[in-house]
Amino acid sequence: MASNFKLKMLSDSSSDDDEIEMIAAVAIAKRRHKKSGRCGSIKGHATIWRDRLAGHDTLFHDCFSETSTYLPDKFRRRFRMNRPLFLRIKNSVEQHDSYFVQKRNCAGVLGLSSLQKISAAMRMLAYGVSGDSIDEYVRIDESTAIELIYFDEVK
Repeated sequence: MASNFKLKMLSDSSSDDDEIEMIAAVAIAKRRHKKSGRCGSIKGHATIWRDRLAGHDTLFHDCFSETSTYLPDKFRRRFRMNRPLFLRIKNSVEQHDSYFVQKRNCAGVLGLSSLQKISAAMRMLAYGVSGDSIDEYVRIDESTAIELIYFDEVK
């Protein structure tokens, strides 16, 4: 039955365009979901302890707590938007893409917080800086930071 369907589809000239569109859509979907070049643990590879929790705590205290270090005008200068707008964007991005929600890894260790991920992406987009330039403050790896700027792609 499936082969009859394929024969009918191939013989129908109007379905050629549909088939090409289907193949293109599948190719695009595969490319988007393609795994990165990283493949887990590599023998002899040194890992860098970034103390992500301390990075989140520092970022939260400096920018988002009730007694934050940066007053609204300083926040606006750092992120090029006011705090309520930033938080609305953060909530929308979290709902749109689960990549930005904080998760635990297979060892049970908490990953980067959504504030860290979105702050890194926003600062890279706002200032046009490289991924490694935000590592010290946000405590995020360059390759992860580069992944973050693609959050605006529609899934």
